Amino acid sequence: MESQRTSVYGNNTNVDFTQSTDDDPLIDGPLVSQDAFESVIKREFQKLPTHWAVSVLSFLHVVYVALCIAIAVFCWISDEHTPECTAALQGFDSKTVVLLGKVALWVMVFIYDRFVQHHHGAVRRRGYLDFYRLTRGVKNLPLLIHSAGNALVLTVIAPSALLDARVKKLSLYLLLSIICLELLLSLICLLRYTVHVVKFNSKKPHPDVTEQERSLGCSSEAHTETGFRDGSSLEDVVEKQADLIDYLKQHNSVLSRRILTVTGQQIRA
Repeated sequence: MESQRTSVYGNNTNVDFTQSTDDDPLIDGPLVSQDAFESVIKREFQKLPTHWAVSVLSFLHVVYVALCIAIAVFCWISDEHTPECTAALQGFDSKTVVLLGKVALWVMVFIYDRFVQHHHGAVRRRGYLDFYRLTRGVKNLPLLIHSAGNALVLTVIAPSALLDARVKKLSLYLLLSIICLELLLSLICLLRYTVHVVKFNSKKPHPDVTEQERSLGCSSEAHTETGFRDGSSLEDVVEKQADLIDYLKQHNSVLSRRILTVTGQQIRA
C-alpha cells in the first residue's frame, strides 16, 4: 500500500511539474537573442531637445539689448528725436519700456529654465548620470545671472535721481552697462551648455551603467567610480550610488516587460 501511495504521489508530482512547465511560456519558450535586446536598447537613445531653446533665448536677449541701446541713444541721450520716440512708444516712458522688457525677458528665462530642468530630469532617469552632473551647474547659470541683473537694475533705478544729480545721466550708463554685461555672461553660459548638449547628442552614448559594463568587459583594469576612494567626496559618492540604484530599478522593470513581450512574440511566431 505504501509503495502504491508513493508511486501515486510521485506520478502526481510529475504531472503537476509537467503542467506547470507547459503553462509557463518563459521556461519552454525560445530563448531571446542578445541581438534583439541590443537593437531595442540602441533605439532607446533620445536626443536632448534643449539646444533650440538656447537659440531662441539668445536671440530674444540680443534683440532686447539692441532695443535698449536704440532707446537710450534716441530717447535718453539725445533730445532731438523726442517726438518720434513718444510716437513709437505710444506714449509710454522709455525707462518704463526698458524695465517692462527686462521683466518679460526674465519670465522667458524662467520658462527656459523649467524646460531645461524637465528634460535633464528625464536624462537622469534614463541613466545618463555623468552628463547630468556635468551640466548641473551651467544649465542653472542663466536664471541666476538674470536674477542678479534684475537686482542690480533695481539698485540703480531706485536712487537714479541722486546718481544723475552727481553725474549727468549716470544711471542710464550704469543701466546699459548692467544689461550688456548680463548679455555677455548669459551668452557665454549658453554657448558652453550648447557645446555639452551637441556633443552628447552626436555621441549618442549608452546609459552609464552599460558603458561601465562594456569597459569592464574590454579591460580588466577598468573600474567603476561608485565606491569611495581617496580624494573623492562622500556626498557625491552617496548621491551617485542612489542615482544608480534608482536607474537600475527602473531599467529592470522595463527589461522584464520587454522579456515578456519579445518572448510572447517569438512563441506566437
